[in-house]
Amino acid sequence: MRNFAPAAAASGVLLLAAKASAFTANPRLNTIATPPSSPSSSPPPSSSSTALSMGLKSSILTEAVAKASRHPATTAAAAAAIVGTAAVKLVLDRPSRAYNADSVAREYDAWTSDGILEYYWGEHIHLGYYNEDEMAAGYKNKDFIQAKYDFIDEMMKFGDIDPVADSGARVLDVGCGFGGTSRYLADKLGPKADVTGITLSPNQVKRGTELAAERGLSNAKFVVMNALEMDFPDDSFDIVWACESGEHMPDKEAYINEMMRVLKPGGKFVMATWCQRDDRVVPFDEKDKRDLRFLYEEWTHPYFISIESYKELIDATKLMGPVKTADWVTPTIASWRHSIWVGIYDPVGWIFKPTKYLKCVRDAYCLERMHRAFKRGLMQYGMFAATKAKKDD
Repeated sequence: MRNFAPAAAASGVLLLAAKASAFTANPRLNTIATPPSSPSSSPPPSSSSTALSMGLKSSILTEAVAKASRHPATTAAAAAAIVGTAAVKLVLDRPSRAYNADSVAREYDAWTSDGILEYYWGEHIHLGYYNEDEMAAGYKNKDFIQAKYDFIDEMMKFGDIDPVADSGARVLDVGCGFGGTSRYLADKLGPKADVTGITLSPNQVKRGTELAAERGLSNAKFVVMNALEMDFPDDSFDIVWACESGEHMPDKEAYINEMMRVLKPGGKFVMATWCQRDDRVVPFDEKDKRDLRFLYEEWTHPYFISIESYKELIDATKLMGPVKTADWVTPTIASWRHSIWVGIYDPVGWIFKPTKYLKCVRDAYCLERMHRAFKRGLMQYGMFAATKAKKDD
């Protein structure tokens, strides 16, 4: 899957306020709880201690009421802010774009048409890559779009894709967005390479084709096609590339099987996709389930699976050699909040589109929810690479 629109500045302020309130010290939470004593083992409190306790509570309450009465406008504004923030959070916590048979194409058509995504993310609708030095220096110091190009370069290395050795390769980009990676690979692998990008979105095909023509990349083309039922014959491609498209697939097994089917024997497969923690190892609690449900239904995902489950699906095809896997949460997690900050620093992409304000706020909120889910290990960034076995192996 690809990522979506950046935040409006107001949404950034809301998120920062919510984060601050979530970590405000609470005296009750800072008290170590002790089990209650049985009536026979503990004497009742003395009347003097009870009176003292009541006196203190009364004093605190009296003081609070007095302060409120001296500053009624401030008190009312604070109360309104609290109620307003709670109301907004209640709305944002209700996912608005649940998956259905047409939702993926419809939403990507809309994201492509409104131009906000392309303004901030450039041609690449996927996370970026931030190395250790860049993270130490502060991720906001890195160019947001350059991070996406760096991700492609790192993914090429992970999949053992070499510009010289694979210069004549026929490449399939599964879930290509509006073709940023397809065009990058077409340019990187040279004019003898042939790159085909597939997507469910007609608007993405149109935009991808326009950009390829602008860059004179005749070896990159785009078609509307269902990745679960591809029209290509068996053994068609030297490289099958899939970056953040598995998230939207309603049948993960068919998704893997089709990619393995169209890959030539000896061909290279590389995939990046958001994954959820393997709940066979650590079962999901109720909070986990609620958080996952939100992440599924806010950005039109049917469901996620684990890195381990994807590997099992690849192995089950019995077509591939050893599967290399990795979790790239560390070098990619900065992308979520970086996505919000670029919209705050440069509001030009959304400020003149008032009909998109709510959508921008919702996307910013989901970006923050994604960041937190990845940070606490509920979500993982799965990387996979393998070579298809040759017929005589």
